Amino acid sequence: MRLDKYLKNSRIIKRRTVAKEACDKGRVKINGKIAKARVEVKEGDIIEIQFGENLFCAEITRLAEHVTKDGAKEMFRVL
Repeated sequence: MRLDKYLKNSRIIKRRTVAKEACDKGRVKINGKIAKARVEVKEGDIIEIQFGENLFCAEITRLAEHVTKDGAKEMFRVL
């Protein structure tokens, strides 16, 4: 699954276009490397997102194309 789509489906970022912009600006890292929106993510990857001065870190625990609001919380584990 593409990184921007995962961020939207897991509800870490509200919209896919915003997720793509964050990736293009270099604010998103996967396993310590800056990642573009087109990068394929897999379970076990560590995502780091810079929101202003705050750093959000999470591990991908599940991938899903369609997910409910409650199911989105199970797609990642905050570190």
